[in-house]
Amino acid sequence: MSSYSQPGTVLTDHRFAVPLDHGDPDGRRIEVFAREVVAAGKAGRADLPWLLYLQGGPGFGSPRPVGRESWLDRALDDYRVLLLDQRGTGRSTPVNRRTLARVGDAAAQARHLAHFRADSIVLDAELIRRGLIGNRPWSVLGQSFGGFCATTYLSFAPEGLREVFVTGGLPGLTATAEDVYRAAYPRVAAKNRAHFERYPGDAGRAARIADHLRDHDVRLPGGGLLTVEAFQALGLMLGSGSGGHRLHYLLEDAFDDAGDGFGTGDDELTDTFLAQVEGQLSFASAPLYATVHEAIYAQGRGSATRWAAQRVRAEHAAFDPAERPLSFTGEMIYPWMFETDPALRPLRAAAELVAERDDWPALYDAARLRGNEVPVAAAVYHDDMYVDHGMSMETAATIRGLRAWVTNEYEHDGLRVSDGRVLDRLIGLVRGES
Repeated sequence: MSSYSQPGTVLTDHRFAVPLDHGDPDGRRIEVFAREVVAAGKAGRADLPWLLYLQGGPGFGSPRPVGRESWLDRALDDYRVLLLDQRGTGRSTPVNRRTLARVGDAAAQARHLAHFRADSIVLDAELIRRGLIGNRPWSVLGQSFGGFCATTYLSFAPEGLREVFVTGGLPGLTATAEDVYRAAYPRVAAKNRAHFERYPGDAGRAARIADHLRDHDVRLPGGGLLTVEAFQALGLMLGSGSGGHRLHYLLEDAFDDAGDGFGTGDDELTDTFLAQVEGQLSFASAPLYATVHEAIYAQGRGSATRWAAQRVRAEHAAFDPAERPLSFTGEMIYPWMFETDPALRPLRAAAELVAERDDWPALYDAARLRGNEVPVAAAVYHDDMYVDHGMSMETAATIRGLRAWVTNEYEHDGLRVSDGRVLDRLIGLVRGES
């Protein structure tokens, strides 16, 4: 372990060896990294309760904080926080095109990827908890996919939980990938309408860019192919509080309409635009997100996802690349991404096998959730583009004792942008103070 200080905090790095396959505890082991954060004045307190933070994703490392920023400021008033780099992410044993190539052929890679869902993450957390604090339970905060993991935790190992907070992450307990996307596309269409009402000029800008991409072979700085469909995937930005504004400014930078100083404009896409687009679209920093994203919804026999987002998209003509106004898509993974993105191209065969797998372990236990005794509070964002409000409320009604706070004050990123207000509200709900 190594410890160091930041303004107002003391941080300690932890590394844990865990089985790749928890069903084979004596088999291959991988490393999971976690960063402990405690308020500077409380670093020596042995009685300070632990709060495990489960990041959204799948496939993203935990936040890299600087001092007591964002929701951490509120959390550190009461807790010692553990920021978990879920297996395969951040400083944990990585999953990417290089490491998977050493696993074996596509079939071996697909089997490997099957161990990076919520069930394995929760079992990692239980090994870590027992290693840090023995039999004492800890608190869990799950954001987005982290909330899915927290729901799995309540299903698998509630004895390890003191209390649970969920923000924008109550999953549909029985929802298939098709169910998720059939509910999602209309929400994304509504976000598109709202965006073009706010920025009416963006419809013309988006059409001009799409027409240019249709007629030209456009490459991003890292070599990725920017197609119309890839351009539409920028709609992922519309699900955050400031995302629509950032998308507007990005579209403004697409062409040098001010001219070159010699009285002529430029019909080529600008380097500024292409660099920003690559930053939004590349999966180089999170290939696990793309390879297992649909698999997080798969449970039981006959649950193969088979590129559900692509299949359900065909039911919604508004998202056809030739339609105008052009509709941006949302949190969807498509098979063509494994051709256009250089970071994903070597994983195409393995991703196809993951999509075809039709027998996945269960992630949730509805009967156990109905008998839940762990205090749970959840923020459900009414206008959440990523997680369906209706499915979340059905799950909230299933988990015994869960107190739900439904709000349209925030988008999906409410935990991050609220400066601790969202977490404070949930803590109050669990304690019966609000």
